[in-house]
Amino acid sequence: MPSPQPSADVRRARRAVSAVFAVHGAVAGSFVTRIPWIKEHLDVSTGQLGLALACPALGASVAMPLASRIMHQYGARAAVRALLTLWCAALALPAAAPGILGLAGLLFVFGATAGMADVVMNAQGVEVERRYAKSIMSGLHGLWSTGALLGSAAGVAAVHWQLDARVHLALTAALLALLSQPSVRGLLDVRPEPDQEAPPRFALPPRSALLIGAVGMCAILAEGASMDWSGIYLRDVTGGSETLAAASYTAFACTMAAARLAGDTVVRRIGPVHTVRASGLLALAGGILVVIAPVPATGIAGFALLGVGIAVVVPLAFTAAGHSGPEPSQAIAGVATITYTTGLAAPTLVGVVGELSSLRVSFAIVAAAMAAMVAAAGVLGTRRTTAVASGSGSGEAVHARTPPVPPQSSRPGEGGTR
Repeated sequence: MPSPQPSADVRRARRAVSAVFAVHGAVAGSFVTRIPWIKEHLDVSTGQLGLALACPALGASVAMPLASRIMHQYGARAAVRALLTLWCAALALPAAAPGILGLAGLLFVFGATAGMADVVMNAQGVEVERRYAKSIMSGLHGLWSTGALLGSAAGVAAVHWQLDARVHLALTAALLALLSQPSVRGLLDVRPEPDQEAPPRFALPPRSALLIGAVGMCAILAEGASMDWSGIYLRDVTGGSETLAAASYTAFACTMAAARLAGDTVVRRIGPVHTVRASGLLALAGGILVVIAPVPATGIAGFALLGVGIAVVVPLAFTAAGHSGPEPSQAIAGVATITYTTGLAAPTLVGVVGELSSLRVSFAIVAAAMAAMVAAAGVLGTRRTTAVASGSGSGEAVHARTPPVPPQSSRPGEGGTR
């Protein structure tokens, strides 16, 4: 029996949360294209930059629990509005760093705002998906990637025009903060029940979420490594120009966006397990191309294949987590915690391994993670996950009581994904 049609409010909320995902992605895409400028401007080593890039993970870990409490106290719509604005404003901070210690501190703040905005954004997406009674998360993550693509394309143009990164990121921050305001008006203003306790400050992932989280972790490792290091890899390893280096992430984000936007259709046809196995093989091929790349063109092709291969994995991990045990919100939060932390820690891993050995070895680790993802794809294939992916879920979900706000959520990649 076909699922009931969503109400006008739910359809409007889907459009609104789609815009929020796109704005969030545009901030991330704008930042990554200027990492090579920051490295050169501060004259820091690969290892020093890698350690500095660990600070967003620390900031997010500290701040993410605060986001769920803000949403509990003020409601979902106000929380998204305030935290998304802070995330946009934080884009101007890293390029203004006076030195490596200042960069570390500003990246801590940058990560804190990213994590809080990511939590409330994904919580809203999960709620809209629940009321639709069919999977829409791949499409939302696709719009995040589309926003990241647009942000990175603007960054490539800024690099080509030799625009100072401080000017570029400050102007972009102001523009995105302005654009984000009308995006939140149509969101669902989800509020807790009067007797509902505030979410816990920390929640350990349940056992049912660990293997699912591990699959998402592999995909996010590749996404985080490619986002922050693809430009430096092409410039320093394959001898590409500054403009070409900035374009590497554009190729990665472009293929990821296209695959995510088409992802829901593919999953409905062949199921989540076959989708992840097939896409994982593409990601593995892309990782190998990056490792052996003798010239920039080969490296760009490798990053593009990585983008296609990992695109739908994290959205499917969230869907599987929601049907993996008796407490869906805790399982989703557990997978979100694993994937988000991996995404923010991946740049540090790449930088440290690159300093101790080489960036080729760093991306060999990424390729190995893609092989592990293919091998473990079967954990995403529960019967209920398949039902939701195909859009055959019961209409009961549309009328279900609003679940407790999960303490942490994530982009893919993203996500986050985030």
